[in-house]
Amino acid sequence: MLLERLLIILWMQLTWVSGQQLNQSPQSLSVQEREDVSMNCTSSSTFNNLLWYKQDPGEGPVLLIALFKPGELTSNGRLSAQFGITRKDSFLNISASVPSDVGTYFCAGQHSAPQAPAACTQTCSWNSSLYAAFSS
Repeated sequence: MLLERLLIILWMQLTWVSGQQLNQSPQSLSVQEREDVSMNCTSSSTFNNLLWYKQDPGEGPVLLIALFKPGELTSNGRLSAQFGITRKDSFLNISASVPSDVGTYFCAGQHSAPQAPAACTQTCSWNSSLYAAFSS
């Protein structure tokens, strides 16, 4: 049985907003369809909220999971994310990857109440980091 291969390319883009930095890792990984995928977001400072978004080619970002409390673990279907106790890190897990998981993934840290992505100014930091693509 021939399985499609899921190729995930992660690039590091450091975003500085008022001296704040967000990093995502790993830089790259490759998994088979139906395998689990995990990515991390770390910050040089604390945030009140941490948000995970996905953006499909030619579309706007879509909120996947919002985290508001230290240590909070949240699930949304095959997705799960946790906000670190120190409010400086988070992970996003995708279980049993499928072709519709292809896209660009963002983590966003906010120092204030949640805002729409277009309204992000001095109160939040964004990091665009993950692009996934399937090939045979």
